[in-house]
Amino acid sequence: MQRFILSLLVAVSLLWFGWVVTSNTEAQTAANGLLGARVMIDAATYPTLQAALDALPDEGGLVRLPAGLFEITESLRIEKEDVCIEGAGTATHIKNLNEEGQPAILLADPECKDPKKDRKHNLWRLRLSNFRVTGNEKSGAGIEARQIDEIFIQGVTVSENGGDGIFLNYCYEDPRISNCLLTYNKGTGVNLQGCHDIVVSACQFEENQDALHCFDGFNVCMTGCCVDDHLGDGVVIENTYGSVVSGNMIEECNGTAVILDRDCYGITLSANVIAHNGGGIDLRDAHGCAVSANTFTILKTNALRIGPASGRITVGGNNFCNSYIGDGTVRRGTNDMAAAGLVLEGANNVAISGNVFSGLTDKALTLKDAPQGIVFANNVLTDVESEHAGIKTGIVTNNQVSD
Repeated sequence: MQRFILSLLVAVSLLWFGWVVTSNTEAQTAANGLLGARVMIDAATYPTLQAALDALPDEGGLVRLPAGLFEITESLRIEKEDVCIEGAGTATHIKNLNEEGQPAILLADPECKDPKKDRKHNLWRLRLSNFRVTGNEKSGAGIEARQIDEIFIQGVTVSENGGDGIFLNYCYEDPRISNCLLTYNKGTGVNLQGCHDIVVSACQFEENQDALHCFDGFNVCMTGCCVDDHLGDGVVIENTYGSVVSGNMIEECNGTAVILDRDCYGITLSANVIAHNGGGIDLRDAHGCAVSANTFTILKTNALRIGPASGRITVGGNNFCNSYIGDGTVRRGTNDMAAAGLVLEGANNVAISGNVFSGLTDKALTLKDAPQGIVFANNVLTDVESEHAGIKTGIVTNNQVSD
């Protein structure tokens, strides 16, 4: 009996000890927060924004930026992976006072010296959201990222910087920019160099030098953006393939709305409104591309130009027009309100079908330098002159021509 009572006391003691240990562990977990949760840094509790960023552990975390105006004279540096920087909308304003060409925000491994060649010193998964960045005429880019894979910039306003608005410098894997406002930057609104599988969506561009560059890259998808009033060109794509520019409004660029150059191929330009720019779409060096379902209205010159280094192009279902609104009325009929058409300048193997050309001050089709292998079929031409009868090698058929 004594032995039984002793065993029972030992068992009860062990159960009690286990309950205490478990209770203490649960209490400790509750006190410290969710097991596995990463650090959340409130930048308002630090003397500077850089101090808050430096407080991030190596495994990354979240930095919350408070509302306020924060003037900086050196770049804010983000040098770790798996980091999210989140502000309070445009109430969080980072103002770059630097006059030596430094960006306001620099995302890079500190050992990355040459983003074009250095693939060893890259960082993964950085996100910037919900704040405003401005600079001055002598500052650099608003945001510059070097070799950042899976970067995500969302809901950021980037204005009045001396360089580009956003400069992604060989951010190779899956960069995304969405719902951003890019205005009055001295350089390009979004400058994409050496990037791959890119999404630029639902952004607004206003009065930068050019709106967007994509050079030496792959697979840019630019959709649902508004591009207005640029000092230079709109969208310039060079040495890039497999891309789509679709569903954008591109208006009143002093230069050309869309340019494809330097060995572009396999690109679709579709369902864009291209209005009142210096020029529309210029295929300078492009092959295997489609230009479809765009509206080209009141373009000063060359609504669509296909140059001598371009060929194997499909042009279908587009509308080339002036500001005619019916009942014989032209809404915008001032002397400088040109309405241009399609120019083939030494191009080859181009199919032009199902387009409408109406009320143009230039010709529906202008031929230069003997383009070859042209099909001009099933188009409607109203109140416009055209040179399609001058096509020497190709097919001209079933076009409707009327006054």
